[in-house]
Amino acid sequence: MQAKTTTFKDEPMMTSPQPVSNKHPEPLNAPGAEPCTEEGKRSLRRSILGSALGNAVEWFDYGVYGYLTIYMATNFFGSVEGDGGLGVTLTLATLALSFLVRPLGGLILGPLGDRVGRQKVMVLTVTLMTMATGAIGLLPTLDTVGLLAPVLLLICRLVQGFSAGGEYGGAAVYMAESAPDRRRGFLGSFLEFGTTVGFILAAIVCTSLVAVVGDQGMEDGWWRVPFLLTIPLGLTALWIRTRLVEAPVFSEASGHRETMRSPLRHAFKHNWRQLLVLAGFVVLLNVAFYLILGYMPTYLSGQLGHSTAQGNWMLVAIMGMMLVAIPPVGALSDRFGRKPLLLVAAAGYTLLSVPAVMLLGLPSVALQFLGLAVLGLLLVILVASVSSTLPALFPTAVRYTGFAIAYNFSTAFFAGPSQTIANQLIETTGNQLVPGWYMAIAGVIGLVSVLCMRETAQATLRGETLPGAPESVGFPKPGFVEQNRKDAEARRSS
Repeated sequence: MQAKTTTFKDEPMMTSPQPVSNKHPEPLNAPGAEPCTEEGKRSLRRSILGSALGNAVEWFDYGVYGYLTIYMATNFFGSVEGDGGLGVTLTLATLALSFLVRPLGGLILGPLGDRVGRQKVMVLTVTLMTMATGAIGLLPTLDTVGLLAPVLLLICRLVQGFSAGGEYGGAAVYMAESAPDRRRGFLGSFLEFGTTVGFILAAIVCTSLVAVVGDQGMEDGWWRVPFLLTIPLGLTALWIRTRLVEAPVFSEASGHRETMRSPLRHAFKHNWRQLLVLAGFVVLLNVAFYLILGYMPTYLSGQLGHSTAQGNWMLVAIMGMMLVAIPPVGALSDRFGRKPLLLVAAAGYTLLSVPAVMLLGLPSVALQFLGLAVLGLLLVILVASVSSTLPALFPTAVRYTGFAIAYNFSTAFFAGPSQTIANQLIETTGNQLVPGWYMAIAGVIGLVSVLCMRETAQATLRGETLPGAPESVGFPKPGFVEQNRKDAEARRSS
């Protein structure tokens, strides 16, 4: 399938790669092919590591903030026992406000990544994240500088939110465009592997600190340590990213003049359907993600009255299980397709979220663990496929822009505030099943979005056309993955 030459009135001429004579076939290490040299294999490994480690730094920060919410509420908002959860709500609201800056980051960093390259923007985002998160560990508290303390905290969170607006989209797009077509799901899953490692590390560090110094010790200043640990982690990720080469698919597009000066305008004009589909899916993805891995420590201890250490260690165990399962599930998506797995996850959240949350409120630790395990298993299916699924919704010229805009707007206005809204709804209504109903509603939205996607497993990401066959929209059918594979091979050998 050969991409067509496309002219846009508001853009410079975009020309597709011209067919190459069969006497001089395209090299085996062309974009989307398996690397055939040692240098190519090393470059691919560096691409995976650089993307995953930067993502781990981002989510280590979010995990730390979630695990230390109660102590942050005390030090920055004067929270005391019996205040109705107001301090915790304000602390979570500060996190929610940082999400509102993410669309701005997406609007600026996404188009920048489509113009100057993915790797350059990834270096910028990990630098901003490291500076902002490390600075939180140095901030004065409410007792020291009064209301200036929460203001400074908010500024740090806003910088972190801006950088996050380009971090995840850039890392996902870079990894997808660097991976071989036939293993994009497996290799892309390591981005979420990094995410989970970041959360596990946050859980281990925070829970261990609480066990050693106690709640009073944490309130007295030990809460700073996890934030300060971001500095060496971030510097390591920065060093690796500065050594990365540009993603092969983008390099090819740039060489053939398939990039454009106004990807933002083009995305809204020509790819608005893909923007809506991605935004709808992200409602499910990040509502589940933030409520399970971000809000659960606060929910289990603050709302259900369980032991803080017990709840945290259960989550560590669940995340450990997720860590083991993510790469194999990513590999399954390469073989059987993304859509069948994603539909199972969406339907599972729709039907099982409320029963699973009910189990969390029972006195039996085994049943509490079962409830978390159900939610964690469904989350594995989502996160193992997302890094290969969402970048493939867009053509190369607007891939970073489309991903960053839709992902961050959806996260900011629907998923990001989920922790704050859930916590306040529980306080207002007294209904402790709110997180379950929240995830069930998100499951319905996600189900519709997945049905509107094309099947893109093993499809090529090269050229100006949308990856995947148009007829693969709707319920999955056998044969689309094989069709994508044959098309990708034909494109490489033409």
